[in-house]
Amino acid sequence: MYLSPDCFLCAFGAAMGLHLIHSVSLLLLSFLCCCWSEAPRNGSTPNIIIMLMDDMGWGDLGVFGQPSKETPNLDRMAAEGMVFPNFYTANPLCSPSRASLLTGRLPVRNGFYTTNAHARNAYTPQEIVGGISDEEILLPQMLKKMGYVNKIVGKWHLGHRPHHLPLEHGFDQWFGAPNCHFGPYNSSVRPNIPVYNNSQMVGRYYEEFGINKKSGQSNLTQIYLQEGLEFLRAQASAQSPFFLYWAADATHAPVYASKRFLGKSQRGRYGDAVMELDDSVGVILEELKRLGIAKETFVFFTSDNGAAVMSGPNQSGSNGPFLCGKETTFEGGMREPAIAWWPGRIPAGKVSHQLGSVMDLFTTSLALAGLAAPDDRFIDGLDLTPVLLNNSLINRPIFYYRGNEMMAVRVGQYKAHYWTWSNSWEEFNQGINFCPGQEVADVTTHEQKEHTMQPIIFHLGRDPGEKYPISVLSAEYQAVLRQISPVVKQHRSGLVPGVPQLNMCDLAVMNWAPAGCERLGQCHKAPKSQPWKCDWPH
Repeated sequence: MYLSPDCFLCAFGAAMGLHLIHSVSLLLLSFLCCCWSEAPRNGSTPNIIIMLMDDMGWGDLGVFGQPSKETPNLDRMAAEGMVFPNFYTANPLCSPSRASLLTGRLPVRNGFYTTNAHARNAYTPQEIVGGISDEEILLPQMLKKMGYVNKIVGKWHLGHRPHHLPLEHGFDQWFGAPNCHFGPYNSSVRPNIPVYNNSQMVGRYYEEFGINKKSGQSNLTQIYLQEGLEFLRAQASAQSPFFLYWAADATHAPVYASKRFLGKSQRGRYGDAVMELDDSVGVILEELKRLGIAKETFVFFTSDNGAAVMSGPNQSGSNGPFLCGKETTFEGGMREPAIAWWPGRIPAGKVSHQLGSVMDLFTTSLALAGLAAPDDRFIDGLDLTPVLLNNSLINRPIFYYRGNEMMAVRVGQYKAHYWTWSNSWEEFNQGINFCPGQEVADVTTHEQKEHTMQPIIFHLGRDPGEKYPISVLSAEYQAVLRQISPVVKQHRSGLVPGVPQLNMCDLAVMNWAPAGCERLGQCHKAPKSQPWKCDWPH
């Protein structure tokens, strides 16, 4: 299904008003004037594709108001599917967010947090000792019960030691890397990150898999695209249900794009990366149609956390009207772009105002596969199939966690902050700013401030940028507090934290000698083990 250029421009223009949520509706209605929708069918267990971007912001897509015209394929996907303008990550940082997606549980439950300090973001650099716990049940492990073939392409980020890798946690195939693409490094001090094909490394970033930090050129997105396409073709031929977790990372600093896309966007290198990812999404959706399995495949597109606005304009994206970005529990750090697509099953051109979470993808995927969620643990994710198929609404809160602390909660249109913190004065004075140009007095604080006795409350419909707290003296404030307080009390009383996995670091556990390094002559000698408590500054 294609849109004419005139139709797209007309629809895109409709989206550029001041009221963004209303604009999303206008955009999709405009699209539908030019589009047809496929007839629904009653099918068997669907294939599942989750496309998880890295540090891509809510405001990076045209359908959410981005004027740079970088995402025609994602905008078309939105017109053919359902948009979620109120969709959230479970943590404003990569590793905990990904752990929550695959387990359906908050990081504080699945262990992807630290107790080394209060309310600190923690993740899995290559010196981390921990990773995803064997006690956790991941989505691909469950899908295997229904005969699914599971593949991850791209970034894993749930631990790089052998027992933490994807093939030990339900995935049948993997092409990608266990860590971020930071580097290049001097291998005598710190090894470059390995790239795996299934259980064996096939090279390292900045070596066999080049990333030119000066020019921003890398073919990694094209490699990840081809890996995804080959998997789709193989499974279509085998006629077996599949789960593809496509986790490309080009929009994470250092941002990269292939030669064909460099210099093509209006937003520098970051925009180039967005254009290439958008093109890849379009290719994948078209391939599903070509293979004749589009009506049998549920596809969901989102991001792991908000845009990393502290990285600067060429290395980060847009969080739209929202406050701050990655690492913070303000809206810019937690609210994500989200699109669901399933021709013939999900009605085209819909905007759902459901409060959604990446954790819902766990429970929803299980429901689509005909499976119940595990009943021996608390699952935070909801089954969104009534929302997807019938455009229903489910009443639920959204909890905003940073490390071991619940910082805020959203109920309906209201958000109450129980703690505020952007980043420390020390970092801020060094030029590291998580909220550049967006300082809000007594809100974007550079010291951890507790507001438990008198939460700071915003109405996100009227004030999406969290700039104007509701007066504590108002009747509205008192009414909202009476509504939210029991929700918070119930959540806290029933919370049983998991064993923290992100407390200990050790240089000896880095990627010195991954499986397959002998064949490539890339094994390096590890230093003596000297573990220490990881320092998480923010």
